[in-house]
Amino acid sequence: METKIPEVEARNILSTYEGSNNQLLEWKRKFKDVKNFKLTRPQSEYVMKYKDVTPKVARKYIKIVSTFGEKIMEEKLLTKPIEQIWCEKLLCDSEKAFHIWGKILDSEQNTAFWLPKAAIVQPEKKLNRIIDYSPYSSRPPMDHQKIAIEKLLANDKFILADDMGLGKTTSAVIASLESKARKILIVCPASLKINWEREIKNYSDRKVLIVEGRKWGSTFDFYIINYDIIKNYHTTDKSEDSDDYKLLVNANFDLAIVDEAHYISNATANRTRLLNDVLETIPKVWLLTGTPMTSRPINYFNLLSIVESPLALNWQSYVRRYCAGYQFRVGQRKVWNTSGASNLDELRERTKNLVLRRMKIDILDLPEKIITPVYLELKNTFYDQELEDFMRITKDNQKKESISVTLNRLMKIRQLIAIEKIPYTCELIDKFIEQDKKVIVFTNFTASLDMLHEKYKKNSVTLDGRMSKERRQESVDKFQENSKTKIFISNNKAGGVGITLTAAETVIMNDLSFVPADHSQAEDRAYRYGQKNTVLVYYPVFENTIEMQVYNILQKKKEIIDQVMGDGEYSDTFASELLKNLI
Repeated sequence: METKIPEVEARNILSTYEGSNNQLLEWKRKFKDVKNFKLTRPQSEYVMKYKDVTPKVARKYIKIVSTFGEKIMEEKLLTKPIEQIWCEKLLCDSEKAFHIWGKILDSEQNTAFWLPKAAIVQPEKKLNRIIDYSPYSSRPPMDHQKIAIEKLLANDKFILADDMGLGKTTSAVIASLESKARKILIVCPASLKINWEREIKNYSDRKVLIVEGRKWGSTFDFYIINYDIIKNYHTTDKSEDSDDYKLLVNANFDLAIVDEAHYISNATANRTRLLNDVLETIPKVWLLTGTPMTSRPINYFNLLSIVESPLALNWQSYVRRYCAGYQFRVGQRKVWNTSGASNLDELRERTKNLVLRRMKIDILDLPEKIITPVYLELKNTFYDQELEDFMRITKDNQKKESISVTLNRLMKIRQLIAIEKIPYTCELIDKFIEQDKKVIVFTNFTASLDMLHEKYKKNSVTLDGRMSKERRQESVDKFQENSKTKIFISNNKAGGVGITLTAAETVIMNDLSFVPADHSQAEDRAYRYGQKNTVLVYYPVFENTIEMQVYNILQKKKEIIDQVMGDGEYSDTFASELLKNLI
């Protein structure tokens, strides 16, 4: 049987080739015009493999790994190594190589390249040391968190995009302590500042400053600042008069950790521009977000730009390639439509070494219900006066009144705290709604319930003691079955028992009950038969308040929760301990 020689077969194919592969067309021309031109064995095999493949139109900038840039410089007799090329076509995408037809820099000359994937895709960086986790034994990281820690330490610029509830904060704190960074900036929503401080202090005695207003310090290790006050410390104004407002740049941070980084997904927003300007001056930047792409690939661009992904070198190229972007005319000007999505498999493949993304359902060592306190700072001055009045009356009457009467007197303070907390609860709600997830919110007070419902009237339902059984069931059914109904708002007593709300996997307890069993009952509206996902339960708690005392006692009483009556009466043991801490 006659054995076909690849070089001969390839030449025969090229002699009649009429396709659109630029490389094959170039070789066909050379066989005709260049004396003694021959194909190598790999080139011949390429011809045979891709003769029937139509190349993809690429039209994007591609960053070249430096070693390959130097190699191309030598081959093309250039004066300096090339850093990027304008890719016109992706001729093939084999297991080991891309075949690129593109332009060198701004040259008009089309030049064909054989580029292995290593020349385009940045190799995965791995940590070259073993971490000793024994200093963190008070609350040791789980296995999936250790993977995140090592990824962060191996990369100066990285996106930790684990699903919510997987402990990104813990991973980032331990990684920062294990890094060589001496001065660390943490940027987060205002409601999370105290949470970050507590997480750092769980593992370290390093000095932490929560930045407020125009307050600043110079002798701290960690600086925690929220998005909304960045403008107090930095401006993009380049004039000399603005030097006093460049504290974030002049502070010489070694590491920046940006929590809820999807807050800066809009590249045109003022806070994004301010923070981008700051991050450019910091050598290490870690972005944390459970929603790196909130809705469309365009939301991903700024994050990729911050971590210096080759895909984010050119906005237009990115938009064309991954957003199905195109221009259209509005009056006398052209605008871009960036609302689409395209080549998503490629986007995931070419960003995987800069992003770590795991979902709850994929993490086998997690519990099925994760309870997370969110520590807040109460800034309203009403509390001090109300507590002073309560303490005075209680001390005068503590021998004359029952504990129940005394605790009932706390109702006013509890209600004021619940109302004050609503903006923070709304931040949590909004975060999950952005992900198209349903949320259950519990509160003990009619006033706070009505305020929440008023804010989310269009896509929420309520359930409370003022409603008939029929209306209550209508609310449950609508939440369970209607995809547009995202929020279920209820008080603990009415909605905490007897109903199934498995359409949601997130529960937020806006305020605390004095009956511990109320909480476990409310949590289990989502955490019950039919629930397929890990349930996340959030407890926003104001520090240095009665509420904090209640929460601490609740934590201590977990082991006897079933013994505490759930009929609306107070537990004397629980109440006594609360009063002992207050008085």
